[in-house]
Amino acid sequence: MSNFNDKPDFESDEEDWGPSRSQIKRDMEALQELGKRITELRPDQQKQVPMGERLAEAVTEMSRISAHGARKRHLQFIGKLMRTEDAEAIAEVLERFDSASAAHNQHFHALEQWRERLIDGDNDVLQRYIEEHPGADIQHLRQLVRNAKKEREQNKPPAQARKLFRYLRELSEKS
Repeated sequence: MSNFNDKPDFESDEEDWGPSRSQIKRDMEALQELGKRITELRPDQQKQVPMGERLAEAVTEMSRISAHGARKRHLQFIGKLMRTEDAEAIAEVLERFDSASAAHNQHFHALEQWRERLIDGDNDVLQRYIEEHPGADIQHLRQLVRNAKKEREQNKPPAQARKLFRYLRELSEKS
């Protein structure tokens, strides 16, 4: 006979109900927001995002939709497609494109350091950069470095240094 004050043994009767409906809804909204961020990228950036063919088509289609209601429905569709994608990998790439993120700033500073080392350094620094970035146009890179060095020696505004930085950024985005 059980006593009224005895506490039932809930631990043995507990079942794993899984996530709540609210949690599922929050997860779906997060995926939809991630999909929305993809649609806001430039086309060259969208190509760098690891996504399936169907999602890529849906993202491309989004740019052709102008009606507010249709855009909202299409974002929901993109969110649905996002369920089958690797959301963490996509978020990591989007983080790199987000100018306010630490990853973007770190990448930007690394490019600036390379630019400074190339301008201040000798041929060994240039050779090391070329080894790390085999897709670089060696002749064009050498010319940019030479022009930036000459510009710095003549105390001119850093137009050539900016060109060198842009080229380094283009190379990093390709790889």
